[in-house]
Amino acid sequence: MGRTGAAGPGTGRGLLDVLGVAAIVLDSQGRIVLWSPQAEELFGYPAEEALGEYAARLLVGEEHLGLVLSLFEKVMSEGSPWAGVFPVHHKDGGTRLTEFRNMRLEDREGRLYALGIASDQATLRRLERDLALSLRLVSQSPIGLAVVDTDLRYVMVNPALERINGLPAEQHLGRRVHEALPRLDAAAIEAAMREVLVTGVPRLDQFTTGRTPADPHQDHAFSASYYRLDDPAGRPIGVAASIADVTEQHKTAQAIALARQRLALIADASVRIGTTLDLGVTARELGDMAVPRLADVATIDVLDEVLTGDQPSGTAPAGTVRFRALAVKAARPGPAVQAADPVGTIARYDDTRLVTRCVRTGRPALQAHVTPDDLGGIARDAEAAALLAEAGMHSYLAVPLIARGEVIGALGLQRADNPLPFDEDDVLLAQELAARAAVCIDNARWYQKQRRAALLLQRHLLPHQPTPTPGLEIAFRYQPAQSAGEVGGDWFDVIPLADDKTALVVGDVMGSGINAAAAMGQLRTAARTLAELDLDPAAVLTRLDHTATGLGHTMATCVIAVYDPHRNRCRIATAGHLPPVRVGRSRPPELLDLPTGVPLGVGGVPFEAAALDLDVGDELVLYTDGLVERRDQDIDTRLRALTDLLDTPGRPLEATCDLLLGRLRRPDDRDDVALLIARARPL
Repeated sequence: MGRTGAAGPGTGRGLLDVLGVAAIVLDSQGRIVLWSPQAEELFGYPAEEALGEYAARLLVGEEHLGLVLSLFEKVMSEGSPWAGVFPVHHKDGGTRLTEFRNMRLEDREGRLYALGIASDQATLRRLERDLALSLRLVSQSPIGLAVVDTDLRYVMVNPALERINGLPAEQHLGRRVHEALPRLDAAAIEAAMREVLVTGVPRLDQFTTGRTPADPHQDHAFSASYYRLDDPAGRPIGVAASIADVTEQHKTAQAIALARQRLALIADASVRIGTTLDLGVTARELGDMAVPRLADVATIDVLDEVLTGDQPSGTAPAGTVRFRALAVKAARPGPAVQAADPVGTIARYDDTRLVTRCVRTGRPALQAHVTPDDLGGIARDAEAAALLAEAGMHSYLAVPLIARGEVIGALGLQRADNPLPFDEDDVLLAQELAARAAVCIDNARWYQKQRRAALLLQRHLLPHQPTPTPGLEIAFRYQPAQSAGEVGGDWFDVIPLADDKTALVVGDVMGSGINAAAAMGQLRTAARTLAELDLDPAAVLTRLDHTATGLGHTMATCVIAVYDPHRNRCRIATAGHLPPVRVGRSRPPELLDLPTGVPLGVGGVPFEAAALDLDVGDELVLYTDGLVERRDQDIDTRLRALTDLLDTPGRPLEATCDLLLGRLRRPDDRDDVALLIARARPL
């Protein structure tokens, strides 16, 4: 580029104008023949008063006249210049100390003249002091300083910048940044300088990184500020730059930022891991936290013995270790994902594998720099090792998942895209993540174990096949909740009685888990025993209430209907339960208006039964609250939705069960449901 902001001749002020340099020409007799405007400014005499006068008599006091004349004679006769400080009279009557430079001039005809150049001594000394101070500051400053011209070529660098860049001044001068320091971000640096040169607005604390000859094998961080330099006339003449090597400060700032990121990751993990009691979801949440903030690929595996319950507490047993893959998370799809054990599969690893050593010892296994020979101790087989090599995996870390003093699995971490190897700080962070996740995974494992036990107990207690009953067609469903902690309280029963009668029972124990399932089993057994005594439904509920009271803090709702096919009559009593629905061929579905009663376990409150007709073809629908209750809708709206779905009499009962569960239930419902539908048919 050309020189920016160059001014034409005769514009502005220069350094000589700042100094106030005056020029005076004397003839051989000492008379003034030329008088500059600066001379008028310096001495106070306009040209018309000075020209033709003897300079010595105009400007010098009587006491110095002889000395001045002798000096003038010497200059004119010998041609040698003279310089010095001399007191000069000003027109205002004062005396000024003036710096003089005198020399002889000669024209073509051989005539001699004397040229006197003068400047105010105070002004000159001030500028000399400023210049000396500037030079001293520049040369002794610990901060690198440079000046570039309008072509952005170095015209000055100080010793500090020589040390920072590792180049002597002569290898800077005349060259631009990209020529002298090609391993810096020269394009950005020169763009910032050019902007300052054009706008005049300084650019402060510009951060850049790169390498210089001072340390060619390591990146350094630099902070630079740029200022435009103008001459006294305001014309741009270049850019000054101050440069400081802030590598250590940058490393400290990076370390602080990294520590904050690690703390943020741990804080996020505390919130985002363990949001459910699903083992697979919890493992995926751990993978989501680790990738990409800690690793490029994360694998979460648990010991199969831990899931099956075959392993005692402590570390992994001797021999081959069986791992069940729970989750694989990667920053991007690729060979590393293909190399991982597929989710749900079981892999067997011996002591040659790092992950085996990790779970055996209960300590992290770090391979900071993975070589091709190391891949065999990480991958499941040679094919997987080749995939890891293709992915560029260069660093590996396995951290045990330890919950309540028991090793339950391992978190495997890989880096491929991230160029940094795992270090001890990464190990500490991974251990912290693994410790928090392991407890959540273990909780999910125990809850799922409890869920399986509760489901097993409940399914064992509930009917497996519809009991053949005279005069009734029966269909039923039991659907557990999705949450492990919500299993176990609902039940139903179909009980054949004397004289072809049938008792239909649906109940819901309040609470959840295996305790609720056990209480349900006791109440169901008691209800069956009492119903077989051919007691009225209200009497059965009264005795069940007494049983529930004896179980401690157990409370339950229940509805009992006894159907007599010979009379097409049904007697029903409820204990705090939702009303059954009667569906008839000649009338719309209706919620039965029955005495509600109090839940079982309250104690001391009588129950009342009601009678209703149930003609051939009519249906009676009994259910627990898990079918209709929802937090985002009121119960009346949900009951209307139930009756609307039942407004098609004659549909197969199995299809009706499927319809109700499919339309009224959600996959994430947190309550189980029991559903029992009976349709009257001819004997």
